[in-house]
Amino acid sequence: MTPQPTLMLTPQIKDLLARMAQAARPPMHLMPVQAARLFYGAAAGVLSIDPPPMAVDTTLSIPTRDGHSLHAKLWVPHAHARGVLLYFHGGGFTIGSSATHKALCQHIALAAGCAVVSVDYRLAPEHVFPTAVLDAFDSLEWLHQHVATLAPEHISHHAIALGGDSAGGTLAAVCALHARDTHIDLALQLLIYPGCGAQADTQSHAKYADGYVLTAADIAYFFNHYIPDKAEREDWRFAPLNALDHAAVAPAWIGLAECDPLFDEGVAYGDKLRAAGVVVDLEVYRGVVHGFVNWERAVPEAKIAHAQAGAALQLAFT
Repeated sequence: MTPQPTLMLTPQIKDLLARMAQAARPPMHLMPVQAARLFYGAAAGVLSIDPPPMAVDTTLSIPTRDGHSLHAKLWVPHAHARGVLLYFHGGGFTIGSSATHKALCQHIALAAGCAVVSVDYRLAPEHVFPTAVLDAFDSLEWLHQHVATLAPEHISHHAIALGGDSAGGTLAAVCALHARDTHIDLALQLLIYPGCGAQADTQSHAKYADGYVLTAADIAYFFNHYIPDKAEREDWRFAPLNALDHAAVAPAWIGLAECDPLFDEGVAYGDKLRAAGVVVDLEVYRGVVHGFVNWERAVPEAKIAHAQAGAALQLAFT
């Protein structure tokens, strides 16, 4: 039985959840993957607001270690951007794309005054763990080598930050650990409600298991497509909380939705980084649910998160 939204939800989120319930769409976890991708892609722009045109809006091709080329988008908001954010979209490693997260990336680019490279890493179930992770590592290494030549007439500062939401936040977090180990300097890791644990067994997973957009059944659906071998889920490249050492990674800005199964994991990851001596700015957006950062047309907290993420990047790139 789906629980009724609680009083802790904002009025806008309550209204959205009520409208979603009235729409009576099939649950994500009951859709074939291709249908889920089409549905997610069609829904992506409904609650977002298109930002003004970018000074640069172009397509990149990023080579990977196995010979595959990743599609990526480069957006530069104006003529003198500072720094580049390498962004990994959310979608449970199974759905989503640079297209579904175009508005979000462009809003962050405008707020930060930086360029964004948004990568279409390979998705499950066609490409299971660790393909997405290796694609993320290869994207970072490629950007590190080519950042100065991306758009030299528009990008005046070549520092790199990593960012992502949900599964993309997981990729950004593990990529930050990889950057430390391969001596790639990062200005910031920007983690929006990242998945950080292996087992989906925290109190917030239980509390928000159903009725808050991202359900326990959806999480199981994504996990089973991406990393079907449960023993592999203890790997730090899937669960960055399990990394043996978090010291000396890039400073972190972590933005969390209060009413989200992943909330406790995000808090725990922030605590783990702080305990290792890493500077962490953790923002909790009260009364909102997983996915809210893409809903700026209807949810005021999305615009606040864009502005605060942008300010953190702007400071990091100074």
